[in-house]
Amino acid sequence: MSESDKPSAEIAADLGIRRNMLYKWKEQLESKGEEAFPIKKGRPLKENQSEVSALKQENNRLREEVDILKKAAVYFANELK
Repeated sequence: MSESDKPSAEIAADLGIRRNMLYKWKEQLESKGEEAFPIKKGRPLKENQSEVSALKQENNRLREEVDILKKAAVYFANELK
């Protein structure tokens, strides 16, 4: 590319991308400058992670309740015989 002595195909191979993607990124950088690739600050996933954790706990609790109900159903079915 423009600031490297390496051919664009070699740079793309080093990055694990296709050469046309490298040209696309260069185009975006030239047209939009610093705004081409905004950096997301912080960790917005934390809220989602706590929700997932809460849902997993609830799922485990519900599974335990279902197991208890199944055992109770078997017990009462045997009592009726």
